[in-house]
Amino acid sequence: MVKRREPTARQMRLATELRRLREAAGLNSRQAAALLGVAPAQITHIESALAGVSEQRLRRLASHYACTDEEFIDSLVVMATDRTYGWWEEFRGSLPNSFLDLAELDHHATFLREVAILYVPGLVQTEDYARAVFCARVPELTHDELELRVQHRMRRQQLTIPYELVVHEAALRIRVSDRAASRAQLGKLLERSESDEVTVRVIPFDLDGFARAASSMTYVGGSVPKLDTVVRDVPHGSAFIDSEAQLSAFRTRFRKVEAVSLDPDRSRDFIHKLAQEL
Repeated sequence: MVKRREPTARQMRLATELRRLREAAGLNSRQAAALLGVAPAQITHIESALAGVSEQRLRRLASHYACTDEEFIDSLVVMATDRTYGWWEEFRGSLPNSFLDLAELDHHATFLREVAILYVPGLVQTEDYARAVFCARVPELTHDELELRVQHRMRRQQLTIPYELVVHEAALRIRVSDRAASRAQLGKLLERSESDEVTVRVIPFDLDGFARAASSMTYVGGSVPKLDTVVRDVPHGSAFIDSEAQLSAFRTRFRKVEAVSLDPDRSRDFIHKLAQEL
């Protein structure tokens, strides 16, 4: 068995779910290994994403763990057996793995919900806006590193799944570059908001009692709700959150933020007015 050196976030998620199923069944790794007739180390490797698992063994484990959620098991099988070579693989070795993991998460998502407070999100950024954001990085990137990140960000935008964005007025007003770049960015946001799959809502400054101003996040729908993921920006890249309790909390948070935002028509009018002011 060849051990993986750098498991992807998707492989890690599969491993985590298999460990959770085993623990819920009250079994340790030695007992799980005995059920399959393998060495305990193999279960350890599978649950740390250092080794893959076949469909047959995955279904046997799920049966031994008394998991009766067939849709969830089928989704795990897809994760275990999918051999998709996505466009993001072109950037392997050139960009940090977190960029590739994010693109792979997008690719397998069924919907996206995002709350943006200080920056227009990457999925709707113009090239100039994205370049300005990456230019602010410390330490500074080389020209080639900068352009690779911009290229990757533009490729991520080729999504055809439902995307709901709630963006604060602060993100629309902050000029990460110059006036022309800001005007172009608002124009692109308006253009994207007209597409069938994109819904944009704005939270204006004059909203009373908005206490969630630091709650930027991306909620990514999985093939089943148990495989949803929340992405948060952290200094070293992106953090993926997948515990059931936290997912529930973030679902509630999104609903509350969405409830106080302007409706899509009023939001487009709001963005159009801001663009005219520039």
